[in-house]
Amino acid sequence: MHRLVRLTRDLPVQRIALADIREMHEAYWFDDRHPTTLEIIDHMRLAQQADLAYPIILCPKGRIMDGMHRVCKAVLHGDADIAAVQLRAMPEPDYVNVSLDDLPYD
Repeated sequence: MHRLVRLTRDLPVQRIALADIREMHEAYWFDDRHPTTLEIIDHMRLAQQADLAYPIILCPKGRIMDGMHRVCKAVLHGDADIAAVQLRAMPEPDYVNVSLDDLPYD
């Protein structure tokens, strides 16, 4: 995520309608499986802690790369839109063919 923030630091911030965020109509975190109540609570907690001062990050196709908890918080606050930056081109991945368990999360 730190790399994405660096890559988007100088991009123009735009306002996008929350209603246009396709991921809100998808199983974004749970890959079409039924989450446990504790998993939902964890995401609710993260949404409460999210800072709307930072724009969400979109890929060139307009899909969310970072910021879904901010989207949730904005929706819960009754906002109509949210700040966003959008990459012009997809960056090369930091890791390829690496298990999620082996990735650094610091």
